[in-house]
Amino acid sequence: MAQGKALTPEEKKAIVALKKYFDRTIDDLEEQKELSAQRVSNALGFGLATVKRTMADHSRGVNFDNELIIYRGRPQRALSDSVQTIVREYIRNANKEGAYMTLETLWQYLEEVAPEQEFSIRTLGRALDRWGFTFGKGIRTQRFKEKDHVVVARQRYLRRKRANRKGKGTIRPEVYLDESYVNKNHSTDFVWYYDDDGPWIQKPTEKGERLIIMNAITKDGWVSGAKVTFKSTRKTGDYHGQMNQAMFSKWFEEKLLPNIPARSLIIMDNAAYHNVLSPVSAPTPLCKKEKIRSWLEKNNFPVKEDCLKAELVDILTRVGPQPTYLLDELADKQGHEVLRTPPYHPELQPIETCWGIVKNEIGRNCDFTMNNLIQQLENAFGKVTAKTCAGLIRKTRDIEDAFWRDDAALDEQN
Repeated sequence: MAQGKALTPEEKKAIVALKKYFDRTIDDLEEQKELSAQRVSNALGFGLATVKRTMADHSRGVNFDNELIIYRGRPQRALSDSVQTIVREYIRNANKEGAYMTLETLWQYLEEVAPEQEFSIRTLGRALDRWGFTFGKGIRTQRFKEKDHVVVARQRYLRRKRANRKGKGTIRPEVYLDESYVNKNHSTDFVWYYDDDGPWIQKPTEKGERLIIMNAITKDGWVSGAKVTFKSTRKTGDYHGQMNQAMFSKWFEEKLLPNIPARSLIIMDNAAYHNVLSPVSAPTPLCKKEKIRSWLEKNNFPVKEDCLKAELVDILTRVGPQPTYLLDELADKQGHEVLRTPPYHPELQPIETCWGIVKNEIGRNCDFTMNNLIQQLENAFGKVTAKTCAGLIRKTRDIEDAFWRDDAALDEQN
């Protein structure tokens, strides 16, 4: 079977039938689960993780004949943040140990540690490039390594965070903000049932309507008065498409800034609506050609009329100052400072785990209606306490320290 290709219902039924046959031929119940699954993998040529996933679906009562609709259209392209974190840790550890690393090696590792994720090896390759990894020549071998711009962004971020430390506390209070979403049909896949009957639960096949949420945390828990939820007008696509600069800036200025401690360090990711330029800012390489030309000429950097944009960007990179963002100006007026996490580093945002806690609680109490979702969302926020947030922030500090040490160690090898 081609890597990443979805199984047909007939193939899944064959896996189930053969697995049950091998189960009956093994007397030792302790080794039955692993040994029979491995036999199925060897007999049919499917990966062991694929066999285990299929049997897990069968145990939950999934009707394979009804899954044809699921696999029509394009295959899954996006990988979850959890996979991104696993990949970075695995590659960095392999680099430190001088281990040989290929795309296939990494794909096989993810098949073992994250069997719930289904994606092709080509999808993984595109994701690695997007996350800032490259396949380059290492010391005595070929290896995956992070691109320089990712390392530079991480070091800049870590230096500012470490400068804000004071013993076990901080000089400026730290505020972590983020946006997320939850669907009406978000629910857990696991239920108790009698073996002879099997599971009877019938779940909707689509995700349904969804709510978009904005909030922030400190070591003392959720920021009081900062939470905002609104109903999305789209059922599909990235929820970031429902956000824009005007909407986010309004929340930032009216809900967040008035409710956080004085002189806070506000930490956010690099979503496009977080990085809207101030009217007085120098342009960036992503700006239009004429805007870059106009800024250069206004600041006495004459350029020829026939200059290409690539040439203008080269000049801008050498002489231009750092961009000024609209949100930074809003924060600075009230004595706060904005700090952005390096790209593709969800593990540096403890609020990401808070969203996971909220969604897990909603999933356990789902009845597939929007009214219940709204009610359960309020209850779920109560599961994230001050103790939860303080613990997550401490764990994030440990991750920052590990990055700081590992970056120095890897730099010694270059």
